[in-house]
Amino acid sequence: MKIMVVGGGGREHAIIKKLKENKNIDKIYALPGNGGIACDAECVNIGACELDKIVAFAKENSIDFAIVAPDDPLVLGLVDRLEEAGISCFGPRKNAAIIEGSKVYSKGLMKKYGIPTAEYQVFDDPKAALEYLKTAPIPTVIKADGLALGKGVIIAFSKEEAINAVNEIMTDKKFGKSGDKIVVEEYLEGPEVSVLAFTDGKTVKPMVSSMDHKRIGDGDTGLNTGGMGTVAPNPFYTEDIAKICMDTIFLPTVKAMNTEGRTFKGCLYFGLMLTKDGPKVIEYNCRFGDPETQVVLPLLESDLFTVMKAVADEKLAETPVKFKDGTACCVIMASNGYPLSYGKGFEISIPDSIKDSVYVAGAKTENGKLLTNGGRVLGVTATEDNLEAAIRSAYKKVTQIHFENAYFRKDIGAKALREEQKNHGI
Repeated sequence: MKIMVVGGGGREHAIIKKLKENKNIDKIYALPGNGGIACDAECVNIGACELDKIVAFAKENSIDFAIVAPDDPLVLGLVDRLEEAGISCFGPRKNAAIIEGSKVYSKGLMKKYGIPTAEYQVFDDPKAALEYLKTAPIPTVIKADGLALGKGVIIAFSKEEAINAVNEIMTDKKFGKSGDKIVVEEYLEGPEVSVLAFTDGKTVKPMVSSMDHKRIGDGDTGLNTGGMGTVAPNPFYTEDIAKICMDTIFLPTVKAMNTEGRTFKGCLYFGLMLTKDGPKVIEYNCRFGDPETQVVLPLLESDLFTVMKAVADEKLAETPVKFKDGTACCVIMASNGYPLSYGKGFEISIPDSIKDSVYVAGAKTENGKLLTNGGRVLGVTATEDNLEAAIRSAYKKVTQIHFENAYFRKDIGAKALREEQKNHGI
């Protein structure tokens, strides 16, 4: 069986490593992949948004199953194109991927169907937005409508920051057309939780919860990034909260999309805030999160391909999705200077003994050497029986990996560990 994975980051590397556990898969192609992924799949130099070339490659190489992992090609309709060419896919069609592709759409969906989320206003005119900010409560959250590499959300803690955010997004077009409209949103407080869920449009099977660390600096300080590390499960996400989320958020979202004629099949990501008034949706993503995938999939006991195929065939209800009882911690090693400017081309040294738990994101190969080629270079994951051991093990692995200009947070999992210890009366 031939599998094609579209994308080229740490998330895709984690998906590919998990798919390799299925002995019926003979060949995995990664489009475009990266220098690290090349150790686990055949990389093909076709960009994730080159839809015509991807479809042509899939047909020419008799691909049996495709996994479209990044948001951009999903929102552009790659799944539609592949399915029209007769290729079975994991991932939502274009009309369902809008749940991430447009913040304005997703907020409207939640409002219409009573799914708990923050209060908000939508603007397509910067002058109107700035006028609203004169009386808006601070802090506030300002979001670009469209995709912005996970960086289109700005939390403004002062009027000045809010005004600057509107000008950057709408006037300066920092995120291009993604900023033609914005959502100005109520600032929510509480622990954040990421929950990825498999759904075939009928059944919802959540994966183990996780906690992302978005800020570049220790103690959640500095600029927002694509994610500097994760732990799973998230100790703030109790069984009682999970049931509330299933009843008030997960199932209602899938049902709402069906009612709208936008049946969602794939991985639906719920970014949640556990507020004093209960769980609320911060954001939806139409795909696996990055770096949440790097802690969630290592804990998956079920065969990933079997689950993905069940989603595509709408047979998820009869397919077991089981997770191990342990915990996982992923530390992202980045290039110093990320998320702004940083150097590239530094040689990466990874001992063979830990390569199975390293997910390469921004790297290329030249003359047989693996070199840095991005802001987030790789994720280092450890799975252990308890969170304290997982954190310790992940950082031990980090010390064994070397490249010039390496940077990583020193406190991934610290907040989760404090909560876990509090829960156990320690």
